Amino acid sequence: MSDALIIPDLLCCSGIAERRVMVSVTTIERIDQAKAELLQQLNWTRKRTEYLVGSLPPELLDVPYHPGVNPPLWEMGHAAFFYEVFVFNLLDGTPSHDPAMDDLWDSFHIEHRDRWNRELFPGHQKTLEYFNLIYDRVADRIRTEPLTDQARYLYRYAIYHQNMHIESMIWCRQTVGYPAPPGTDFYRPAPGVCQEGDAVIPAGEWLIGMPGASEHYAGEDFGFDNEKPGFTVTLAPFAISRCLVSNRQFMAFVEDGGYRKPDLWSFGGQKWLQTETDVALVHGIEAPLFRAPRHPIYWRWHGDQWQERVFDSWQSLNPDAPVTHVTYWEAEAYCRWAGRRLPTELEWEVAALGNRPGEPFRRFPWGNSTPDEQRADLDGRAMAQSPVSDFPDGDSPFGCRQMTGTVWEWTSSQFLPYDGFKVDVYPFMSTLQFGDHKVTRGGSCATSSCLIRGTYRQAYLPLRNDAYTGFRTCAL
Repeated sequence: MSDALIIPDLLCCSGIAERRVMVSVTTIERIDQAKAELLQQLNWTRKRTEYLVGSLPPELLDVPYHPGVNPPLWEMGHAAFFYEVFVFNLLDGTPSHDPAMDDLWDSFHIEHRDRWNRELFPGHQKTLEYFNLIYDRVADRIRTEPLTDQARYLYRYAIYHQNMHIESMIWCRQTVGYPAPPGTDFYRPAPGVCQEGDAVIPAGEWLIGMPGASEHYAGEDFGFDNEKPGFTVTLAPFAISRCLVSNRQFMAFVEDGGYRKPDLWSFGGQKWLQTETDVALVHGIEAPLFRAPRHPIYWRWHGDQWQERVFDSWQSLNPDAPVTHVTYWEAEAYCRWAGRRLPTELEWEVAALGNRPGEPFRRFPWGNSTPDEQRADLDGRAMAQSPVSDFPDGDSPFGCRQMTGTVWEWTSSQFLPYDGFKVDVYPFMSTLQFGDHKVTRGGSCATSSCLIRGTYRQAYLPLRNDAYTGFRTCAL
């Protein structure tokens, strides 16, 4: 028996380039292939984390406090601790390397503000030594120990958890006004044109989510608990915009006084609109600077033009790029102003994947092949600065563009469990966000390509605008 396997080159988390080879597949060879993929992802994750920390001078590692970010050194130590708990402890019963640090590296045993207390934590060199020690042990275990399904699942879980923190380390730089991360390239040519208007999605039965019970749960059917169990839903026809809402479109809302028209804002939106926010970090000053929202947080009117702060510099607002760093409340108000609405998360997934019962299952808008730089803005590359017309190779079956990467897309749905939900190996993966968070979909420019898929559900409080959030709209 022979199968076509994809062997990715080490260019990004999941391999930007692919080369297909025909191999005689045996159980041992499958295990060897799975080990090679795990080691590749582990190595990329390790190097990416080291770049994000090591590319900052020591004085910048003490980031200013902000409720949406963490100090980079704490993120590094926390990720290493996660491997200890979910690999060595669960698989081998091995105690922690330093039990005295357990409560400090554990996000549920240390208050958020205490993570800035340098007296509690080792410095850069000691944290890096701990980080490398744990990563070396994980790599050695992958190479030398039998790869059971449980082990493969836990390795992937821990690697993907670290990639969640890689994303937050990137948006931390944007939040505090630090230089762009290594490997960033804002300026890409934008081939093609994103066709204006809506894609019309027909009525019918559609598949949502990942299988709740699958013999391939550690492999092709890997998913987090909030994506499971998958189910079939019947939807009425709907129309959804092919492109993300651009800066140009959102600028029209701002200049029409959208932030000063209460009738456009829901009760929660009006409450947020009337709450002054400290924007000192946005403008690079130390003293608090409180302002009521009148435009997206990283915009300013300066020199007779709109500008946007991108990491550590202000630049002319790119009208063709997607509007980014907006709250749910801003997206909702824009929709009312435009006579539109946000999609539900079920509509979003159908428009992105188009999975039907009895047909081959897509994990990405374009199919099942690995995300690459021609299909999606991922892995901290273009950082949502490309036009909404870019990445035509990543179109969904219905012609919707950039439904993977670029920005997390707000939906109108509350983050709730699917029927039949079961808590995963990590009990806090989803449960703490159920009820008061909104669902975002699709990943962002800062998301690692190995982490994302079309069924992935992210949850943010509706007031969040530090992450890379944007949106597209539906017809009423």
